[in-house]
Amino acid sequence: MPTPAEQPATLLSVEHLTVEYRSAGRRVRAVDGVDLTVRAGEIVALVGESGSGKSTLAHAVLGALPRSAAILGGRIDFDGQDLTRLSERRFNRVRGRALGFIPQDPMVSLNPLHRVGRQVAEPIRIHRPVPRREADRRAVALLERVGLPDAGVRARQFPHELSGGMRQRALIAAALAGGPKLLIADEPTTALDVTVQKVILDDLAALARAGGIAVLIITHDLAVAGDRADSIAVLRKGRIVEYGPPDDVLRRPAHPYTQLLLRSAPGLAPPRHRPTPAGPATVPPAGTAPRPDRAPAAGTGQPGPLVEVTGVVKEFPLPGEAGDRRWFRAVDDVSLTVGRGETLGLVGESGSGKSTLARMILGLTRSSAGRISFDGADLAGLDRAGTRRLRSRSQLIYQNPYGSLDPRLSIHDIVAEPLHGFRIGERASRRDRVRALLDQVGLDPGLDQRRPAELSGGQRQRVAIARALAPSPDLLVCDEPVSALDVSIQAQILDLLTGLRDELGVSLLFISHDLAVIRQVADRVGVMCAGRLVELGAADDVFERPRHAYTRTLLAAIPGRAFAGTRTTAQKGPR
Repeated sequence: MPTPAEQPATLLSVEHLTVEYRSAGRRVRAVDGVDLTVRAGEIVALVGESGSGKSTLAHAVLGALPRSAAILGGRIDFDGQDLTRLSERRFNRVRGRALGFIPQDPMVSLNPLHRVGRQVAEPIRIHRPVPRREADRRAVALLERVGLPDAGVRARQFPHELSGGMRQRALIAAALAGGPKLLIADEPTTALDVTVQKVILDDLAALARAGGIAVLIITHDLAVAGDRADSIAVLRKGRIVEYGPPDDVLRRPAHPYTQLLLRSAPGLAPPRHRPTPAGPATVPPAGTAPRPDRAPAAGTGQPGPLVEVTGVVKEFPLPGEAGDRRWFRAVDDVSLTVGRGETLGLVGESGSGKSTLARMILGLTRSSAGRISFDGADLAGLDRAGTRRLRSRSQLIYQNPYGSLDPRLSIHDIVAEPLHGFRIGERASRRDRVRALLDQVGLDPGLDQRRPAELSGGQRQRVAIARALAPSPDLLVCDEPVSALDVSIQAQILDLLTGLRDELGVSLLFISHDLAVIRQVADRVGVMCAGRLVELGAADDVFERPRHAYTRTLLAAIPGRAFAGTRTTAQKGPR
């Protein structure tokens, strides 16, 4: 540890900062008396859930608060000057030059009409006036610095031609263009695969260590903060409730809210150890008769697998001349089963083929080769009536609950929509069924007349689950259902899904790019890479004795592994 005399100089000092939002006569205090210090070359993580005030604090430092926000008190000292007293003109000389910002969503932040190199060169020309050709050369050098392969080629491409990780690196390069002393990174890896996330965070850490750049990382995930930060500040309702080095915050948390975040973070929480179900028949909703199509497999006397996938292939045509047609194989000779009442976790990075496979199991996309059967019936041979039955017995829960719910409909109408579509019940029974479903997923039935925009993200995802349960399906396909949620809300939704599985006997096909999330819910795990199923087995076997090198790579990329399993007695308890 360096002595006080050897400590790096304080670059950013936030003292008793208070920020309020004012709208329609209401006042909301988003930041309440916050103190925070960032030194040169240091990485500080600002951790908290949505609404905790972490983004408001970052925007106050950047001078980017909206007009509805006002700084009521406190100081923001940066490199010898109080930012709260700067005019907009003087702030423009600091922002983008001494202060760099890496936003969360590269697809929204990058202009789709301009080439990547031009967008990196733009801040160079604004803050370091040089000829266009020199700015372009420096832009390529910056893209090389952040590890973008073939930087000269990538500079001439448009954002949609780059992968998510490449786009995020381009944003980092643009943030470095002005030669900043402090980088503020707002959830820079939330939308990325775990292996890409690790690379991006490695890049940021290397910049801090080698270049003496201070980094303020904003995240909702304590596991990410624990892996990368020199100090962690935990925010709750605008106040810092815990502040210190990762070893203290993660191993000896003092505040109950920090303990809650630790119990909720998939990379830090212990795996659930639940016995694999022996294949119970699905329990029908109260007041309904069992379906005849849920009988055991013919000739066995025992229920067979609900879903059987055998040698399935899916190819998509690539652009080209009709006589020179090339094909992209998204799913390549995959075989697996989903048992009755079982949770099968399907993990892999973006482009691995897992969502394409799920769409084929749901009958939304036809396979190019191979066979998929649902409860013994070959999907390829289903007539119109059979396809309609498949639609009612297999339901999809999407990744983004806000995007998948019609904003014009009430919650009642959204949940009742499948009941109308499949002609289940009458008006009165549908109303009762909707209220019962809302109660089953942990929502107040009195919310049924609200619209999606009036609910939180976790509440919207519960509505999406209620809608999927409405026709009493045998299979729920959950496509990244918690990736857009805070970690404590993630934990609640994961608990809800596993509880419904145990209560109703419904099968779950749970798709995620995050092995830490998969371990919380799955009985068995399948790992997909480049369209192929490279590993399939019991969850404990895959996590503790992985056979394939790609699985080991995914496991090594899970954040917080150094702190997993070290929780104190005070942290243990029900999720």
